[in-house]
Amino acid sequence: MSRHRVSVVVITLNEEERLRACLESVAWADELIVVDAESQDKTVQIAREFTDHVFVRAWTGFAEQKNFALEQATGDWVLSLDADEEVSRELRAEVEALLAGRPVARGYRVPRRNIFWGRWIRHGGLYPDWQLRLFRRGCGRFGARDVHESAQVEGPVGRLRSPLVHRSYRDVADFLQRADRYSTLAAAEWVRGGRRATAVDLVARPAGRFLSMYVLRGGFLDGWPGFLLACLYAYYVFVRSVKVWEGARRR
Repeated sequence: MSRHRVSVVVITLNEEERLRACLESVAWADELIVVDAESQDKTVQIAREFTDHVFVRAWTGFAEQKNFALEQATGDWVLSLDADEEVSRELRAEVEALLAGRPVARGYRVPRRNIFWGRWIRHGGLYPDWQLRLFRRGCGRFGARDVHESAQVEGPVGRLRSPLVHRSYRDVADFLQRADRYSTLAAAEWVRGGRRATAVDLVARPAGRFLSMYVLRGGFLDGWPGFLLACLYAYYVFVRSVKVWEGARRR
């Protein structure tokens, strides 16, 4: 039996700092596809060092960009990545072994290893952080959400053991910048759905997020990075709730 071909798809927007490491980690794939949202830096130039399959199009949202990328793939299987993610050597070996045989599932979740301040964050609910990223072409798409989009697969889904490496936040400033963008998108989605922010959302939910991450899920075991991340995620929950409250008032 011949080996299944795999296409790797990546969406980008001003990712010149992290894209090279991402694409180097999947240079072994049969096909690399990059969909760029009109970056103003060297993202496209870097992408074209690795593949001729670079598509530049206006930003239409996370899910739509990713689904467009899926539509360009020609491999038997598709591995969807973000530009701040890297496939570990162990995951590459596991994927190649899987696709050299007869995969029994239509899609596979992989554990994601989140890196912050150069450290692997093992607690606080940030590991294994399962992500459905590998699936048979034509069987998976990303749900239509403004933010925190996730893949949906028709058919059985299995799990792989080896990690996907996620270098999401360069520093606190990067987290805050992303938190502002993502909270705006999430709040708009909630307001469209008729959601209103209550005192529970503004006070109890942020406190609950901190206690859940830092105490209940052992974030304290990660030292200062664990404490800082619990604070930052609590801040995100608070800001999202405030923006929901503001959005509801304007309607």
